[in-house]
Amino acid sequence: MSTRRAFLDITPGETRGVVTLDGRPEHLILSREDDDPRLEPGARIAARVRKVEPAFASAFVDLGEGLEGLMDYPPDRRPVEGQMLEVEVRSAPRLGKLAGVRATGPAEAPVRLLAPGPAMAERLARLARSQDLVTGAEARRMADAAEEAALTEAHVLPGGGLVVIEPTRALVAVDVDLGPRKGPDPKSLVRQLNLTAIAETARLLRLKGLGGLVVIDLAGRGHDGTALLNAARNAFAADNPGVAFGPISRFGTLELTVPRRTRAVAEILLEPGGDPSDRTLAQRLVRRAESEAEAVTGRVVKIQAGPALARLAWPLVDRLAERMGARFDREVASDWPRDRFEITVP
Repeated sequence: MSTRRAFLDITPGETRGVVTLDGRPEHLILSREDDDPRLEPGARIAARVRKVEPAFASAFVDLGEGLEGLMDYPPDRRPVEGQMLEVEVRSAPRLGKLAGVRATGPAEAPVRLLAPGPAMAERLARLARSQDLVTGAEARRMADAAEEAALTEAHVLPGGGLVVIEPTRALVAVDVDLGPRKGPDPKSLVRQLNLTAIAETARLLRLKGLGGLVVIDLAGRGHDGTALLNAARNAFAADNPGVAFGPISRFGTLELTVPRRTRAVAEILLEPGGDPSDRTLAQRLVRRAESEAEAVTGRVVKIQAGPALARLAWPLVDRLAERMGARFDREVASDWPRDRFEITVP
């Protein structure tokens, strides 16, 4: 029987929640203090229908202060432009896409936030099916490991082999590679590899916050389509409702669609070019400073960083100092690259 555990790591400016499946990270939830609560899954908003698109059975709704959401509607419940509706955010916005919302009933003007989405602890409890939360150093280590795994493309499979996950604008491409995995029966070896890869792909897509159309290029040919589809249904059961499968093609690919409900972790942490954003670097700096201060209680911790990073990190370090009573000496190194920082104990 699978076991899930929940971890909560809190740092000034950012909270990270992790759910593990049999000891391996399955979900990574990132919450930053400047996130707009109207875009969080589960938020309820009194929204105004701005534009109706009958050809697509969808409508653009005004969520307030320039924010918009996209709402699908059934043919017999077409909204009217200008109508006020209470909506619930079902999926967070992602690069080039609006937040997905669904109507839950009528609402009165003005446009406003009615209730925020579930708090982090509630979301973790729901995913882990447990109220127990691990905090402290163990949660910090697990969140760091989850973040690293979420940003990695190639993943070694238990027992050998490799699965590579590459999101594109149109779909998520998954490649299964036998690698150094060996066994006396090549057919059974490939079959077991594909079964393992499907289970790991389901976990990793949840961890990375990826969804939409997914194409898995399975290893080998002449697959047992029934067995692999059954395995896929079991592996992706946690993502229902909304998962749909196509048959395994003659080219050895399994196609499926997985609902998108959260922003991709890479979109939150990285710049479009793939480098960590200044905000991500600032949060990493603060976590490192906190860990160092905890390890050398009563001593001065020196932090050096470039100008752009310092502008974001210093206010967070101030809050850390107030909470811990620690002393941090800070120095701006004007000629350092944006991603460099150093934390030392003189």
